[in-house]
Amino acid sequence: MTDFHIKRRIYYHNTDSGGVVYYGRYLDFFEEGRTELLREKGIEVAEYLKRGVGFAVVRAEIDYKRPARYGEEISVITRIEDVGRASIRFFQEIKKDDTTLTIATIILACIGSDFKPKLVPDDMKKALS
Repeated sequence: MTDFHIKRRIYYHNTDSGGVVYYGRYLDFFEEGRTELLREKGIEVAEYLKRGVGFAVVRAEIDYKRPARYGEEISVITRIEDVGRASIRFFQEIKKDDTTLTIATIILACIGSDFKPKLVPDDMKKALS
């Protein structure tokens, strides 16, 4: 699958007292990247929630290579690696220009409104293939 890119500017509220992005904020950037990729594929998460289908991060493996700093523009790159029976695995990367800052593998579990595992809906699988 091809890579999906979004651009983000680093604002003061993203940083710690040293002017670098606080480590937890990278999860927010990755969430935005995944949400926009899904939207690009015609998948609106709110519509699935109305159908009783939700998604929960069950694994987040992140390697921090270099810091992003206040005022910089970054690219959040997202790629779907696998759509399983009840989960979706994403590879994500944050870059500044051509320099990799952070990489991550994020796994989302498909869950019902009872928070129990649920199969990824067929229409979603089709849109993501």
